[in-house]
Amino acid sequence: MLPSNPIRSAHDRRQRRLLIVLALGFVVFGAAAAGLFYVLQPETLRIAVGPAGSDDHQVVQAMAETFGEESRTVKLSPITTGGAAESLALLGAGKTDLAVGRGDLAMPADAQTLAVLRKNYVVLWSPSRRPGKDSRQRAAKIGEIADLAGRKVGVIGRTGANLALLRTILLGSGVEPDKIAMAQYGTEEIEKLAQDTTLDAYLAVGPLDSKITADALAATTRTRGAPTFLAVEASEAIALKHPRYEAEEIPGSAFNAKPSWPEDKIDTISVNHLILARKELSEAKAAAFYRQLFAVRDTITQSVAGAAHITKPETEKEAEPSVHRGAAAVINGTERTFLDKYSDYFWFALLLLSGVGSAAAWLRRYLNRDERDDNTSHRNRVLAVVSEVRDARSAEDLLRSQHEVDAIIGETLKCYDDGAIEQEDLAAFGLVLELFNHAVAERRAALQSGHADQAPTTGPTLASRR
Repeated sequence: MLPSNPIRSAHDRRQRRLLIVLALGFVVFGAAAAGLFYVLQPETLRIAVGPAGSDDHQVVQAMAETFGEESRTVKLSPITTGGAAESLALLGAGKTDLAVGRGDLAMPADAQTLAVLRKNYVVLWSPSRRPGKDSRQRAAKIGEIADLAGRKVGVIGRTGANLALLRTILLGSGVEPDKIAMAQYGTEEIEKLAQDTTLDAYLAVGPLDSKITADALAATTRTRGAPTFLAVEASEAIALKHPRYEAEEIPGSAFNAKPSWPEDKIDTISVNHLILARKELSEAKAAAFYRQLFAVRDTITQSVAGAAHITKPETEKEAEPSVHRGAAAVINGTERTFLDKYSDYFWFALLLLSGVGSAAAWLRRYLNRDERDDNTSHRNRVLAVVSEVRDARSAEDLLRSQHEVDAIIGETLKCYDDGAIEQEDLAAFGLVLELFNHAVAERRAALQSGHADQAPTTGPTLASRR
């Protein structure tokens, strides 16, 4: 009779392997869960903006707060700087992912536009009264930019970009910049600007609803009379020569309704404040930021009115800097789908899984080699029991043989359920089991008929074996 130890040892081996498989399964599941958690974490992008308290800074702060509350894909981490020039320097050095900068400033060669934060219009005007004892005396008429030759212009804003912008306008209008004096005033020095009697004209750069421009117009009107707006007649030519500028029109009554300031639309040029990223920023991150920005723009506007100026960049025409491919894909509807982006990876994964499956099948057969050997020995043992059954002298001998084969059958079925043996192995075992059943039936019939002492037709007798 087959001892129970081999069956018990095979059972123990399966238990150990099951525990190992479960442990590996938990490890794989934990790794997959951790990887999924990492992938689904919102992407945090650093954005440089300044100076503190400026309109741009307030908009970006509100943007960061709204992203934190509503975005599941992108979050913003503002970096406060001294101004747009410093922000662009950080972008060029790779110390920030995004930066807010004016389009006509020097910027990194690989900087690209994600969105237009606001459009700044150039507003040029001259006062209607000459300063002096007779405040009603009219100043020498300044009706166009050419009349500024030999005059002094007050420029609002300390940035050198405004001076460069004025020089560009003068050159485009046929006026030599060296013939004009320029004085700069901070945005907090509007009253000082209005009281400076040496100034013959003023320049402001900002959105049409800029409070700074509105305050400057009101202050100079109080001290020097109603403004005369100077059109930039060469705006289109200037825009062609300098792609970072655009030809624009200021509509009539843009700054005041009664009286109308200006009385009719006038030509000017504009320059954009941009949200910029380096070209190396991935298309997916840029697209995610762009989608999220315009999804929550109305919410941001409720906190900061200046957010209403945020617009999409132009992709239909060439511009400097160029539009980032991630934002352009969303704007033009050419953004690649998930399958478009990762189809190659899917095919590679299928091939890899096929290879892993083949390797796993080989490994399973290798690990189950002991079970297959046990199954072979069990099958051989059943064949041996068949010979013993044919020599059985009593029903008790038959019963013991059947109990032994029952145990072997149970162990074989467990191995099959565990995948230790294949279908063909089970089929071969079935043939041997069928032979055993026939032998038991024949020997039981012989014992019941009283021919138990008759020598069997095949196989050795128990007596001869003894």
